[in-house]
Amino acid sequence: MYLKSLNLRHFRNYSEQRVTFTAAKTIILGDNAQGKSNLIEAVEILSALKSHRTSRDRELIQSSETSAQIVGDLDRLDSNLELSITLRANGRRTVALNGLTQRRQLDFLGKLNMVQFSSLDLDLVRGGPDCRRSWIDGLLIQLEPIYAHILQQYNHILRQRNARLKTLKANVQNTSNDLEPDDLALWDAQLAVAGSRVIRRRDRVIQRLLPFAQHWHEAISGKSEQLQINYKPNVSVDTDLNDLDQNTPEAIQSQFLDKIREKRTIELYQGTTLVGPHRDDIEFTVNDTIARQYGSQGQQRTLVLALKLAELKLIEDVIGEPPILLLDDVLAELDLHRQNQLLEAIQDRFQTLITTTHLGSFDAQWLNSAQILNIKAGQLY
Repeated sequence: MYLKSLNLRHFRNYSEQRVTFTAAKTIILGDNAQGKSNLIEAVEILSALKSHRTSRDRELIQSSETSAQIVGDLDRLDSNLELSITLRANGRRTVALNGLTQRRQLDFLGKLNMVQFSSLDLDLVRGGPDCRRSWIDGLLIQLEPIYAHILQQYNHILRQRNARLKTLKANVQNTSNDLEPDDLALWDAQLAVAGSRVIRRRDRVIQRLLPFAQHWHEAISGKSEQLQINYKPNVSVDTDLNDLDQNTPEAIQSQFLDKIREKRTIELYQGTTLVGPHRDDIEFTVNDTIARQYGSQGQQRTLVLALKLAELKLIEDVIGEPPILLLDDVLAELDLHRQNQLLEAIQDRFQTLITTTHLGSFDAQWLNSAQILNIKAGQLY
């Protein structure tokens, strides 16, 4: 997989910019706030249809404009693709493949596979559960684009159920009568079915990622640390995939409904859904110690680096070709040992775009084989 070129129009601080990538490694060099991360962000949007920096399209468009466009030319093993996204200030988007507008954005996903690593990824360890859920869901969408629809379906049912609970909240608080409506049972059943699909896929991908992450974590730590990744679903299920009979959709749905019944009263009083994968977490332990609570900063960096390298390997195994790697000012967050581990793992195997403020982290061999783009105020030279 190789991104040949990128065209930006009215995107962030780029008025009109075409970038042609001529090497497996591209170093984007410049001071802070010049547009380095914006270039990486454009590739992220082409891949995932969203940015980790903002959820509002208006912020992606130059202030004097009403729309922006990102176009990328991508070589894959079996095809050449032109990917195009038009962003509008009113939030409406248009996506096109080879010039043909797609009715469903789902059909756009999975075309450009990438792994992104930035300083914000340390929140995977030290941030809240929502950071880890977002991470695993993003990985799943790359591996199984249909998962975007599954997750969307679950969130739609969740919003509808929350709206129903909210209408009941005031009445329940002001009366001793049983005001649980019959239609709530229907929402319960739908939530359990949709939620079980999310849980099973999250469980499965974590089990597939774990051996790769353990390999890299052991290598980076000099075999002194052992990593374990534990999926913590809000619904109690058997997450040992060696025993599939205990982890069937029906078993998870049954556990789901049991817990909903257990939380029924408090849900009615709070007016919100307390059961489901929107409350899941993923726990990282290093040498049997919870990394979020007790891991040193160095251990946390090692863990995140191992996760990112594991993502590269898993995506490559599943889709059959290497994804693109985006490194956004991440080398400054790593010590020399971890920098070397990362750069050695990349070599020329993955097309890599790296932003940096200086070239001091790269050896001569890397610099000689890399394309170096200088950037200032949204202009490449």
